[in-house]
Amino acid sequence: MGIFGFFNKEKKETLDKGLSKTKESVFTKLTKAIVGKSKVDDSVLDELEEILITSDVGVDTTLKIISRIEKRAANDKYVTTEELTTILREEIAALLTENKTEDMDDFTLPEDKKPYVIMVVGVNGVGKTTTIGKLAYQFKKNGKKVYLGAADTFRAAAVEQLTIWGERVDVPVIKQNMGADPASVAYDTLNSAKTNDADVVIIDTAGRLHNKINLMNELTKIKNVMKKIIPDAPHEILLVLDGSTGQNAFEQAKQFTAATEVNALAITKLDGTAKGGVVIGISDHFRIPVKYIGLGEGLEDLQVFSKKAFVDSLFGE
Repeated sequence: MGIFGFFNKEKKETLDKGLSKTKESVFTKLTKAIVGKSKVDDSVLDELEEILITSDVGVDTTLKIISRIEKRAANDKYVTTEELTTILREEIAALLTENKTEDMDDFTLPEDKKPYVIMVVGVNGVGKTTTIGKLAYQFKKNGKKVYLGAADTFRAAAVEQLTIWGERVDVPVIKQNMGADPASVAYDTLNSAKTNDADVVIIDTAGRLHNKINLMNELTKIKNVMKKIIPDAPHEILLVLDGSTGQNAFEQAKQFTAATEVNALAITKLDGTAKGGVVIGISDHFRIPVKYIGLGEGLEDLQVFSKKAFVDSLFGE
């Protein structure tokens, strides 16, 4: 594979375009911070700290990055402002690596789990159902047999939206009446998927956060019912977050990781926002790998997250 692995020219252009506002914001501010200076001193580091925080990297992660740069400057005795960008990209890539974010070979699935069961969680409005539809499209494009389960039975619009996506990408959607038991929908979906030799099952769930105890109980019930069909299901609990909301995405991640065992993240709506740093901060803070990023409305605009491509796009190759 080449420098971007599975990233072809079109995907790289989509990524560059989607992160352009974040890149522009960071670099414009960084340029102002180092203008007329030859080395990285305390004033430059103070400016860099403010730049990262205002890009929604988060305070804790920002302080971690600043500390690492300070150590490198102390060890090298002298770090030039020209070197700062290189050091920044190296430290951010290192953080993402430490946080179990591994580059995947496109939309692949484990071969030893069939069907592979993904339970998708997240508040309403973050692009949860859209992400499910785009995932279904990508898996089907890769030759996989996909089943969708409409277990967000509290909103008629959620079931309707998932049904539309199912028709759009030509995959079956298992659903029940409005207000039906979400766990019952999940059970029916897995049962049907297993009977029909499906490769992957994606279950949509309700996005209510007003009562964490009820949310926890509901998600636990769905998981327990699924285990009756597939003992180790769900294999993946994917939390969808809206990257454009910045610190609100942090709060949502806190709520959902407390409610259930989230083991993968999808961060959407990164196009058109300067808050792309939220990807770095959330990954570092919650120690959960970012698996997918959303960069637009098109079917191809959901990408498998590549830390190398992400850092290269932000800081230049």
